[in-house]
Amino acid sequence: MLKIKKGDSVQVVKGKDRGKKGKIIRIVDEGKRAVVEGINMVKKHKRRTQQDQQQGGIVSVETPISTANLMFFCKNCSRTVRVGFKILSDNTKVRCCKKCGETI
Repeated sequence: MLKIKKGDSVQVVKGKDRGKKGKIIRIVDEGKRAVVEGINMVKKHKRRTQQDQQQGGIVSVETPISTANLMFFCKNCSRTVRVGFKILSDNTKVRCCKKCGETI
């Protein structure tokens, strides 16, 4: 079970975007890298095509960032925290915040 998943709020703790927060759009490379909205932006030259009907030119695109450089952002604690696991009474495994104990 992964510590961070699609849709989680995370904060960058290392790299050029340190301190920025965003939401995970997708996980790539079996959980080793993640695409976060507004983080790790690069410029991409895009050609106008007949299928897209969009204007060509230089567009900004998010690229994957290593999950080692991301930390889960707990809305209850309003800070970055480590993610732990709890086993509930019905033997289901759930993720929880290590600081406040709130299930994610």
